[in-house]
Amino acid sequence: MVLLSKITDDAIVENLKKRYNDDYIFTYIGSVLISVNPFKQMPYFTDREVELYQGAAQYENPPHIYALTDNMYRNMMIDSENQCVIISGESGAGKTVAAKYIMGYISKVSGGGQKVQHVKDIILQSNPLLEAFGNAKTVRNNNSSRFGKYFEIQFSRGGEPDGGKISNFLLEKSRVVNQNENERNFHIFYQLLEGATKEQMETLGIMTPDYYFYLNQSGTYKVDGTVDSKDFQETMEAMQVIGISPTEQRYTLQIVAGILHLGNISFIEVGNYAQVESLDLLAFPAYLLGIDQNRLNEKLTSRKMDIKGVGKSESIDVTLNREQACYTRDALSKALYARLFDFLVEAINKAMQKPYEEYSIGVLDIYGFEIFKKNGFEQFCINFVNEKLQQIFIELTLKAEQEEYVQEGIKWTPIEYFNNKVVCDLIENKLNPPGIMSVLDDVCATMHAKGEGADGTLLQKLQAAVGTHEHFNSWNSGFVVHHYAGKVSYDINGFCERNRDVLFTDLIELMQSSEYDFIRGLFPENLSVDKKGRPSTASTKIKKQANDLVNTLMKCTPHYIRCIKPNETKRSKDWEESRVKHQVEYLGLRENIRVRRAGFAYRRIFNKFLLRYAILTPETWPYWHGDARQGVQHLLRSVNMDADQFQMGRSKVFIKNPESLFLLEEMRERKFDTFARTIQKAWRKYIARRKYEQMREEASDILYNWKERRRNSINRNFVGDYLGMEDKPELRQFLTKRERIEFADSVNKFDRRFKSIKRDLILTPKGIYLIGREKVKKGPEKGQIKEVLKRKLEISAIQSVSLSTRQDDFFVIHEAQYDSLLESTFKTEFLSLLCKRFEEQTRSKLHLSFSDRIEFKVKKEGWGGGGSRVVVFGRGQGEAAQLKIGGKTLTVTIGDGLPKTSKPTKKGVPQSRGLRKQAPSRKAPGPPTASYQNGAARFPQKGPRGNEQAYSSPQKQNRPPVGMLPKQGAASKARHTPAASNNLDFLSVPDQGVAGMQRKKSISQHRPPPASQPKPQPRVQGPRCRALYQYVGQDTDELSFNVNDVIDILNEDPSGWWRGRFRGREGLFPGNYVEKI
Repeated sequence: MVLLSKITDDAIVENLKKRYNDDYIFTYIGSVLISVNPFKQMPYFTDREVELYQGAAQYENPPHIYALTDNMYRNMMIDSENQCVIISGESGAGKTVAAKYIMGYISKVSGGGQKVQHVKDIILQSNPLLEAFGNAKTVRNNNSSRFGKYFEIQFSRGGEPDGGKISNFLLEKSRVVNQNENERNFHIFYQLLEGATKEQMETLGIMTPDYYFYLNQSGTYKVDGTVDSKDFQETMEAMQVIGISPTEQRYTLQIVAGILHLGNISFIEVGNYAQVESLDLLAFPAYLLGIDQNRLNEKLTSRKMDIKGVGKSESIDVTLNREQACYTRDALSKALYARLFDFLVEAINKAMQKPYEEYSIGVLDIYGFEIFKKNGFEQFCINFVNEKLQQIFIELTLKAEQEEYVQEGIKWTPIEYFNNKVVCDLIENKLNPPGIMSVLDDVCATMHAKGEGADGTLLQKLQAAVGTHEHFNSWNSGFVVHHYAGKVSYDINGFCERNRDVLFTDLIELMQSSEYDFIRGLFPENLSVDKKGRPSTASTKIKKQANDLVNTLMKCTPHYIRCIKPNETKRSKDWEESRVKHQVEYLGLRENIRVRRAGFAYRRIFNKFLLRYAILTPETWPYWHGDARQGVQHLLRSVNMDADQFQMGRSKVFIKNPESLFLLEEMRERKFDTFARTIQKAWRKYIARRKYEQMREEASDILYNWKERRRNSINRNFVGDYLGMEDKPELRQFLTKRERIEFADSVNKFDRRFKSIKRDLILTPKGIYLIGREKVKKGPEKGQIKEVLKRKLEISAIQSVSLSTRQDDFFVIHEAQYDSLLESTFKTEFLSLLCKRFEEQTRSKLHLSFSDRIEFKVKKEGWGGGGSRVVVFGRGQGEAAQLKIGGKTLTVTIGDGLPKTSKPTKKGVPQSRGLRKQAPSRKAPGPPTASYQNGAARFPQKGPRGNEQAYSSPQKQNRPPVGMLPKQGAASKARHTPAASNNLDFLSVPDQGVAGMQRKKSISQHRPPPASQPKPQPRVQGPRCRALYQYVGQDTDELSFNVNDVIDILNEDPSGWWRGRFRGREGLFPGNYVEKI
């Protein structure tokens, strides 16, 4: 939205409306995420989106809550700083759902073992549990949070969530005993009534909702789209995961049911004193709470009062009137529910507790700004907390940013905005003048008993203290506060009583007499100790909690989500222009855009900036010796950043556009990626050398006693990726982002007429891909050759694989619909990997069939499609297969190969002059085709990022040849390698270590003879050969030569590796690349 041509409230609303109607609910103002509630499930919160946004820069994908969450997570890991996200907006704007998506994303992208997974489960399961006990239907929101929570997810230094902590604020206890019209009590009451088992219904005395006074006042029992019985099962499962014992679960439900039965106790007035109308109604709550029925009756209708005299004090019992008795009943119900809620929060914290803190991400999901028809003390507290959060947003995004530019000497034209600190002071000031909460506490301190008339006194004192304040007005039944989100009229009735929040000692004693330890544990007060000083009030608590929360948030790096509610109908696609415009105005989006457009997207002190990006230049890495400011300037010049894209302050560097920062981040990541790849390649090469021989032996066991082997392939190394998939995005597009490639090669695929077609065969843990190429017939790319996914086979869907008993490279993959006849030089490697993956997925072995007559089904095409074809194998001449087509039969003839009992050799072959004691571990390469060098595909020098070569990964190792190896005599010998474990991870490596770099060197750097060495005397001429193809040595003791170069032959080894002399240097080369002269 920073790019809008006009910056007006109307333009912002229109932009949000267009996006909303096209189902784009997210947008950005700089780093601030704007989210519009769609009132329906959107399709872009799947695992695909998690994969898409993980590790991606903000500009790479459309705006999304996953992008903000990923940015938080990465910043925490990179900067070693705690992060937090402040989710704000009015009730029903989608804050709770946003918090769920944040926690779900973190759970999916962070690693970890069993303990970490347990913490993840608790993080996710805490949502349904706290929603059941803390959320309710209001006229504005069907799932409104009636409490505030700050959820800290704690991480290890490796980025694994291994702990957590929840802080909860101001549960709306009054909802337990009273609800407005068209609203409901907390969800858990309705869940219990709908989802309880027959046994629970009998034990807990469960009836229909309209039976209970605490539920029937509003006349609303159902919520559209909510199935309470199903939610009840989720709530109980969440308790199980969190570790709440079955006994504690039973007592929890007893208290919930006990509260409902308490509410049905009604009173009549007899001679100005209250009596329970029906004593029978005392039995069930007393039973469920484990207390004496008569004592419950006594404590609901009378109260013990302490009378202090001179030097002594005594207690007397005072009988209550009907109004006081109802108040006492409701106070007990509210206290039970609030303490039960605190127990659940504490149970979650205990399950996630961590002895020490490392890193954390905090998610603030707090009740939204509220304006109801009748607004009481709870709405006053809720709106005060929202004022404090708005103040943080202003402080950090508008006020602090502009002040920072002035302090750092950056040219800046101030932008005006409304600072709501004046409203916060009106509410929470202690003195000069005292705020609303201070006046309220003073009035409560002088209240007696029920405190009739206290609310009127409060209104008078408020008029005297803050009556002239520009953001305050009073009226005959309350007062008005001009909040940042609009004027709210508060009904003064009940303010003092709800602020006192006192639970009489009689009720505490009553609950401490319960026969259940669990219920006694909810009331741990020590009543024998005299309390001194003024008791703490609700407003004092919420004020302290709000200020503690602000201090916690200010210690973290903050991120913001501003949620917008598009309508009051709670229906998708409804758009109320005036409502949205009002939110845009009070959220200050216009001012936010103006500051962001005129200002700088990123700022960092010199030392931290230098530390983060030092790796980009050799002068700054690993240390910059000099002034940090000059180091930053050198860095920015080195990456060719335009001078108008940054400014140097007194202690910080300011970067204007996010794109410039993303460029730095991308270059930094590519640098690290290059180093990581170099280390990985060296390690994988080491591992591969140790393991390849054992891999060959395991693979050969598949064919042992069944199939003849080729002389020049039985000892070859397994590479896995023969296509260079890392440099083939056109092929990777058919795979998922992190799908591991285990085998990739170009193969021959035969159709129904036995016509050979080239296909790219790719094997991953998910399946087999056959990719071909077709000419585009229409559209802007008409005439171009494009890759097309011809077939994808699920590994579990493969029925069997058929091969002949001869040394050919044919095999048939059998599947339910139709079969595939393929020919691959590397069939043994492919089959060994396929067998392993099949067994992993199906827990059974893949059926392999060996026969010289193979029948297979063909794909149905047109009218005459379908049916079957036959391949017959026979003895022929040579190692190249000869094909003869006859109707529906293909005859393949080929010469005899090595016996079916052949195994890879382990013995090394001594070499002359002691230069190499063993033959190379890989086979001697076969002669290349026109498009190959060293039998490997030529990969382009430029990577997918064009000419950003300085930060691309090292050159990839070329793949072995596709063509068949000509006969070279005896079986090749392999260098001796110690046996290794069965880990197959290295099979996904598309190269063979750092040999690619060595190959590049050896082209241009031939070792010259030493200057002091005399010219060698002419020797007696021995056997010589002429190069038929170019060869580039892949190791330090191999020769490199071009076509028509003449080489002296020193030794012809049966493995296919010959030793020769060329330009004064001795080394190995493949005999297939030369002809004798």
